[in-house]
Amino acid sequence: MIQLPTHDRYDYSAITDRPDFTWPNGKRLAVYIGLNLEHFAFGEGLGAELAPGGPQPDVLNYAWRDYGNRVGAWRMLDLFNALELPVSVLANSVMYDYAPDLMAAYSARGDEIVGHGRTNSERQSVLSPSEEEALIVEATDVLTKAEGKAPKGWLSPWIAESRVTPDLLKKAGYTYTLNWCMDDQPVWMRTEHGPLLSIPYPQEANDIPSIVARKDGAAAFADILIDTFDEMLEQSKAQSLVMGIALHPYLVGQPYRLRHLRRALTHICAHRDDIWITQAGAIHDAFSGTLAP
Repeated sequence: MIQLPTHDRYDYSAITDRPDFTWPNGKRLAVYIGLNLEHFAFGEGLGAELAPGGPQPDVLNYAWRDYGNRVGAWRMLDLFNALELPVSVLANSVMYDYAPDLMAAYSARGDEIVGHGRTNSERQSVLSPSEEEALIVEATDVLTKAEGKAPKGWLSPWIAESRVTPDLLKKAGYTYTLNWCMDDQPVWMRTEHGPLLSIPYPQEANDIPSIVARKDGAAAFADILIDTFDEMLEQSKAQSLVMGIALHPYLVGQPYRLRHLRRALTHICAHRDDIWITQAGAIHDAFSGTLAP
């Protein structure tokens, strides 16, 4: 029988055949927002594109992404305040140098700060183990010094992992990762340094694959969020689930998309009494206390 290569990080488990648990206050559906605050190198490196880029410096796409930090993220801050929504901020460490007032504004809300590499101009998966470890340590040190505490969670830029990334994250003190999108419940992963919790981070209810890759319109993306929420709320009657919402200010912070995002988030908030609106770190803490590895 053929034996396929495997990662050996977790075992197969059908979601319909697991121990039951509930979220705090008896809730069955946990909903969190992962807000990506990212900064990009000028004239080099990776970055999403509004239109096919020309020779570097690619001013069109660089400036389009920079709109998210200068305008979009602030408009979204107003929206989150109006709806009283907590956020998990997935922060490139260079944001603390580039836009410190933006980082301070989200931190002042009590929002969780999650490690998100140094910049989305680079992928950590192409580095040697020692170079990748140095990147993780550098980014973590910046967040720890700025926030006065170490981040619990990590999302790799571009969801890029090497074969040792989970081991390096656990070694660096991380207790959860958002890199793996294989489930609607948290899953314990094996690493060389002990268990690391994988918390569901969406690749469907996510504006990058939807808007950049599939070219969905603003209304279509909002409908994706609403339909995902409505279906998962129904499914959660049978078992507790996690719905993540992944957002990037240079995309959904654009005025016409922000209006549709407001529609979707207002719909979700209308069910506030039936769900647990929270942050990724709180999901880690609650699950760890209920279903330890």
